[in-house]
Amino acid sequence: MYNEIDLDKIDINTEPPTEEPARQHYFMAKCRKWVKDFEQKNGRLLQACVVNMGCQMNARDSEKLTGILRNAGYQITEDERADFVILNTCTVRDNANQKVYGRLGELNGHKRRNPEMKIALCGCMMQEAAVIEKIKKSYSFVDLIFGTHNIFKFAELLWTLLASERMIIDIWQDTDKIVEALPVERKYPFKSGINIMFGCNNFCSYCIVPYVRGRERSREPEDIIREIQGLVSDGVVEIMLLGQNVNSYGKNLTNPISFAELLRRVEQIEGIKRIRFMTSHPKDLSDELIEVMKHSRKICRHLHLPLQSGSTQILEQMNRRYTREQYLELAEKIRREIPDIAITTDIIVGFPGETPKDLEETIDVVRRVKFDNAFTFIYSKRTGTPAAAMENQVPEAQVKAGFDRLLKVVQETAREQVSKHQGKVLDALIEGINENDDTMVTGRLSNNTIVHVPGDESLIGRIVSVSLDECHGFYYIGHVTDLNEQKRETGQ
Repeated sequence: MYNEIDLDKIDINTEPPTEEPARQHYFMAKCRKWVKDFEQKNGRLLQACVVNMGCQMNARDSEKLTGILRNAGYQITEDERADFVILNTCTVRDNANQKVYGRLGELNGHKRRNPEMKIALCGCMMQEAAVIEKIKKSYSFVDLIFGTHNIFKFAELLWTLLASERMIIDIWQDTDKIVEALPVERKYPFKSGINIMFGCNNFCSYCIVPYVRGRERSREPEDIIREIQGLVSDGVVEIMLLGQNVNSYGKNLTNPISFAELLRRVEQIEGIKRIRFMTSHPKDLSDELIEVMKHSRKICRHLHLPLQSGSTQILEQMNRRYTREQYLELAEKIRREIPDIAITTDIIVGFPGETPKDLEETIDVVRRVKFDNAFTFIYSKRTGTPAAAMENQVPEAQVKAGFDRLLKVVQETAREQVSKHQGKVLDALIEGINENDDTMVTGRLSNNTIVHVPGDESLIGRIVSVSLDECHGFYYIGHVTDLNEQKRETGQ
């Protein structure tokens, strides 16, 4: 375990180790010495800010970056005027790239006022060659650039930056390397994401992810179990297993294992009360997985199952490798076997060649499956993907009109699904103080629905029974049923 490493005992005057993670521990120790020397010389702590701009995989990567910076001696802050700011970027849509360029303009203003400030960029956007060229040409004040494949090398790159006065660029095109036992600083003390695999082999025609995240590579189940056991000992009660397609987990290991079998093993870990995972690809969601979820006491009653389109013709163009009929059959089977499950999805409107008839087929699937929520997106052309070169790009006015129609149906069916629970008493993990009313706390049900109840910070991190009193579309207002009784049961 990483926590057993004492950085202050590492001899930083020797040559760095060649093996990982010892090499990164060595460079963390060198960075720590540099940061301490700065503090003694200047009479102040160095501050660092990590900005996550992407998905939950990015969020987990940001926790790793934060953990390394903390161990290197930096004081962590959310203020982007810090001495070291790193943007962990997303590139799934073009507007994600534009947000980064806008953010860089603001950071340049901060750097002019603090010339010692260092700016770093990492994440999916940095895997695009055109992006690197643009940054070198138009944003030369950036100090460090690296991508998704060598994030484990951050401590070494940080040391190289601190010891030099030049822009550092270190981009790998691919990797088969997975480095364990590096520090992580979690955003929440009571829940955590856990990478079980990296990369994607699906090559959906609209998606840039396989090109920037690389091919699928799975972690050994023993390493995953060991990490979860460590999290439990640190107070974590809910975990989310992360992968671009968790259903592909374990296929490329020397000793292959199915995702369903991994879930069985995770469930046996004492202390874990809730297990979530994402994302599942419909093409290979197995009967074994449905059976494991059906009989589980810990796996949450929520499944995110991206549809993308309800038209078989468009699905074929997307290279999704399932048909409309296969998706409907799968959703029906899941609903039949696990009646209390919530199914959420992703849908793209305006994919090249999409006709009004194709959109009607998508709307029909929404009405038939009755998703508990759906994340709807207007198609975004991503340079470097097959879809970007397709003819028959859909006119903007048609896309907008179709998006509005779909969104209306999604909202109607989702409200219908969520409202079915009104009056029930269900368990919720309290995650924080309500953003709009500090006399309330916000919790999440097993099915991923949000509920707001009266309470204070003493409830945060606890799973409590709540009465779902008022349904407000996509969330509930309720109350804790018998807090005194629950306190007695938990010995509090």
